Amino acid sequence: MNIIEEIKDSFKEGTNLTRLIYINVGVFLALHIVILILFLLNKSGLTYNVLQLIAVPAALSSLAVKPWTVLSYMFLHKDFFHLLFNILWLYWFGKIFLQYIGEKSLLSVYLLGGLCGAAFFIAAYNIFPVLSEDISASMALGASAAVMAVVVAIAAYAPHHTIYIVFIGPVKIIWVALAGFILSSIVDFSVNTGGKIAHIGGALLGYYFAVNYRKGENITLWFEKLMNTVLYWFRPRKKKMKVTHRRPVTDLEYNTKVVEKQKEIDRILDKISGKGYNSLTAEEKATLFKSGASAGSASEEK
Repeated sequence: MNIIEEIKDSFKEGTNLTRLIYINVGVFLALHIVILILFLLNKSGLTYNVLQLIAVPAALSSLAVKPWTVLSYMFLHKDFFHLLFNILWLYWFGKIFLQYIGEKSLLSVYLLGGLCGAAFFIAAYNIFPVLSEDISASMALGASAAVMAVVVAIAAYAPHHTIYIVFIGPVKIIWVALAGFILSSIVDFSVNTGGKIAHIGGALLGYYFAVNYRKGENITLWFEKLMNTVLYWFRPRKKKMKVTHRRPVTDLEYNTKVVEKQKEIDRILDKISGKGYNSLTAEEKATLFKSGASAGSASEEK
């Protein structure tokens, strides 16, 4: 089995965590292949146009003609270290999320966290004057808000879960998540302000999920049902089997058919005795073959 087949099987049989990681890496590679091709064609200036098609814009007028970007942006990374950081955090905290909660909710929290992050990003640029000046050229990309939702969700749900960090030792997950949130979303807020506001949106969604889940309420169930409905629309349909109903055969009808069939076989055997096997038509040979009779045994009986 080659590596492509192994990846396909891993994606098909793996958890939603595995699929999310594969999609993020796959989109990153696809984007950079496009960027490489544009560079070779001396069209590097079109890279920005490509990003505009899949990154979520801050301007509502642009969002209106590209509504899919609220989903596509959360799988898009232009910088390798941005991708690496998000994938590592998603993997570490996602594994713990699967232990405590499950993979369906993992996917829902990831997607809802990304959507919430996009909403916060767009709202911030349309509300705060410090950002509105750059609204026409601003767009968000990256899984940070979606990943932050997963990180905060599991940290708030199981704050005392202990993880081991190299050179530090055992640390409660809540402190690791809090440190990651502060460093990536609060510190130096004037840099990448829109992106950090998106992180906060994802974090709030994750926290809201955890608080309600601890009470026994899963706020993502409606979203899971929505996704199942959408997937059902695009699922290949199996051809319906045509069922026909026949009237039961009576004993008289069955016995009549048996007698007629035996008469036909006897006629064919008589023909073989008189003219030989080669005198039979193709249809007569087929009838004889299906009956299980043989020319040799017929000759012996005669």
